Amino acid sequence: MSFGSFLKKAKDGLKDVKQGLQDLDKVKENLGKMSISDVGKIFGGDDKHSHTHDGVECHEGASHGEYGANRYSSFAPETTGRAKWYVDGASYFWALSMALEEAREYIYILDWWLSPELYLRRPPSRNNRYRLDHMLKAAAERGVKVYVIVYKEVPQALTLNSDHTKKALRALHPNIFVFRHPDHHPGNDVVTGLQDFHKSLMNFSFKNFNLAKASEDVLKGLYGTADDVVLYWAHHEKLCLIDGKIAFMGGLDLCFGRWDTISHPIADAHPGNVDDIIFPGQDYNNARVFDFENVDKWEQNKLDRSRFSRMGWSDIALSLTGPIVESLETHFVQRWNFIFNKKYSTKDPGKYERLEVRSHQRQSHHGHGHGHGMAYTAQSFLDEGTEYLRNEMHQRFSRLSHHFFGEEEHGRPRRSYEGPRGQQIQLTRSACNWSLGVKTEHSIANAYIDAIKNARYHIYIENQFFITATSDKQKPVTNKIGKAIVDRILRAHQYNEPFHIVVIMPAVPAFAGDLKSDGALGTRAIMEFQYFSINRGGYSILETLQKAGVEDPSRYITFYNLRSFDRINTNTPGDSQYRRYNYAASQLSHYSWDSIAACYMDNGPDLNAIPWTGPPEKEMDAYVSEQLYIHSKLLIADDSLVICGSANLNDRSQLGNHDSEIAVVITDANPSLDTTMAGYPHRASHFAASLRRFVFRKHLGLLPHQPVDQPDRNWTPVTHDPVNEYDWGSDADCLVADPLSPRFMDLWRTTARRNTEIFSRAFHPVPDDKVRTWKDYEEFFSKYFVNPGESAEKQAEGYKQGKVDYGHVVKEEFPGGVEELKAWLSGVRGTLVEMPLGFLADEEDIAKEGLALNSLTQELYT
Repeated sequence: MSFGSFLKKAKDGLKDVKQGLQDLDKVKENLGKMSISDVGKIFGGDDKHSHTHDGVECHEGASHGEYGANRYSSFAPETTGRAKWYVDGASYFWALSMALEEAREYIYILDWWLSPELYLRRPPSRNNRYRLDHMLKAAAERGVKVYVIVYKEVPQALTLNSDHTKKALRALHPNIFVFRHPDHHPGNDVVTGLQDFHKSLMNFSFKNFNLAKASEDVLKGLYGTADDVVLYWAHHEKLCLIDGKIAFMGGLDLCFGRWDTISHPIADAHPGNVDDIIFPGQDYNNARVFDFENVDKWEQNKLDRSRFSRMGWSDIALSLTGPIVESLETHFVQRWNFIFNKKYSTKDPGKYERLEVRSHQRQSHHGHGHGHGMAYTAQSFLDEGTEYLRNEMHQRFSRLSHHFFGEEEHGRPRRSYEGPRGQQIQLTRSACNWSLGVKTEHSIANAYIDAIKNARYHIYIENQFFITATSDKQKPVTNKIGKAIVDRILRAHQYNEPFHIVVIMPAVPAFAGDLKSDGALGTRAIMEFQYFSINRGGYSILETLQKAGVEDPSRYITFYNLRSFDRINTNTPGDSQYRRYNYAASQLSHYSWDSIAACYMDNGPDLNAIPWTGPPEKEMDAYVSEQLYIHSKLLIADDSLVICGSANLNDRSQLGNHDSEIAVVITDANPSLDTTMAGYPHRASHFAASLRRFVFRKHLGLLPHQPVDQPDRNWTPVTHDPVNEYDWGSDADCLVADPLSPRFMDLWRTTARRNTEIFSRAFHPVPDDKVRTWKDYEEFFSKYFVNPGESAEKQAEGYKQGKVDYGHVVKEEFPGGVEELKAWLSGVRGTLVEMPLGFLADEEDIAKEGLALNSLTQELYT
């Protein structure tokens, strides 16, 4: 092609940008004459509002008073901004550390649990300045005011030790202020015998849990009351807001056990150099073996990293900028002032103060959301439009350059985000009188229902729990997200529409190791409610669909878990062969053989070629596996809408009058990604599509392993790089682009099936579809493993019988030794596995034989 032809093509390609600049000039000329809504229309503003109430049983009237005017009956109006996603904690915490360094006025933090000693960058030996308490102290010393609200737990029920959090942070500097809420005032009938009682919701421990020892009266006395409400519920929000300019939120608390990478290494023993440790102290955690304990002495870890794996943590979070930040700041200020009025206005007078919304966004926010107006000023629309056009010009030049000059170096497509002008974003929440001093708001549930009802092709749900109802016959569960799922599938079935829902959730909710132990009663109770939501009990989603004539519900909805494996480095540093091995590993730029998680990721090393210098039987003993714990709270519909926040899919998070939660609903006013769904042309959102595709590729092992100290643009705040990097059009991207295409469905299902079979043979994890009765459980699991919760005598007897530690390889399955094992494990790709819907299906009651759950515990577990 001649240079003249190139210039002509370039000129044609930039015609729209020129027109956009001309439009911008017209707006500037008439700015004083135009209303905000008029300017908003130029840049794609949308004033649509809707109201949904079948997400929960609503006892406070259809209007919700002050919330009725806004979509989803949220306290916050629809607004705009920019959002950036983070998949897993490494990228999120790195971005947060950058923003904390830049804080100049104030920092607001909401958390369920906050660990002051959390390292935001790894390895810790080289990142001491990025420990959370060190960063907050440095900010306070330069004049930044730091305001923190954490959940005040019942000490007998949880090991969070929010008192340590409060004292450790307050001791750093007078500019750091910490509130805990709610105050529990135990009744007189709380007995000392409850010291080992552990509640089991969300991230709760099951160690020494025995529900049979706790009556309803004792539990009510333990938790105390406020305004005639027993305080069983938690503050579950996760939010960090800085200077009114940027907010971080999603599923990640600033606490131990949450930092992880996309390849999820679960081994972290470094006998050659302890400075290479990634997960220090109790941050190396597997609550299925040992739960957090005495976290104020965080360096002391009972989990032996030379014997047991950690449990990987899969999560999603966001950074946000623009007018949406003021909605989040309004929520925080409401929370702070509510607690101040209730507790601190008379306690320590003069030490604390009420807050006001001080957001630096140029907008008008109505606090409780009265009115429908756009949240931007006219000038801020101009700023947003200018930014968009500048970005669009860059993107068009990039696409033209790629078209004429081919791919970048290394043969990979140019990584770009053909970004829209930002997103439409609305804050939703679960809040009520006990948590915020307001009428019950369940706008998150309303948003879920609306998204499911209006989805055209595909819904992806990734959540820590899945407890929901299809009808009023599923008491005590009352949220009707399950009904919305059934209704949408039946509509698709009636009209023979292509439609599919993928649900990913943990194999074991909460953290019980041996599911048959007494301490696992709470875990089994949650599992039973989940199975009753999915495929058992008479009114579940799959049963309801089958009764309505859908012979094969898996055509429309499928359920999956995640699982990972690794190899613990148990070689000794004094061995000369080990030194040679360590030297060989150090010559590779991306891999250290202290973890082999890279093997199941894209272009990872061959498992059979990884060196081991010790005896072969020691290598077989070193392989470990654990469920990858899913803590995300994510819904993506049609690659066009994203709901992300802190809310689980259960009554506790969705009803509004139980746990307090926040979530944002993100869409594009003018989606610009041309793609397909089920082969049909579809216009999607770059933000939603890139997040869904990235997550799918991670689960399928179609992303490369990423070292912990090599960040990219996806590890920065939205204020630094406003859009996520993503390799649109790459081979791996094309594999996951259409989630309803036969090629993708075959890849997804065969990968899950193959991984499930490999893990089942090698590690005998439970739950498993082979285990339909407790007798099956004994034969498949109990006969092979020594569990940490057992007495020392029972453990010793187990070792004599040839049992191995929980999570290790069942050697009897591999008569060919470690070479056979490695050849078998080499087939694992990513972490996706099937959910065993047949687990204990032939048992009448998997929660506990002969002991029915009382009404109180039913409410707690749902």
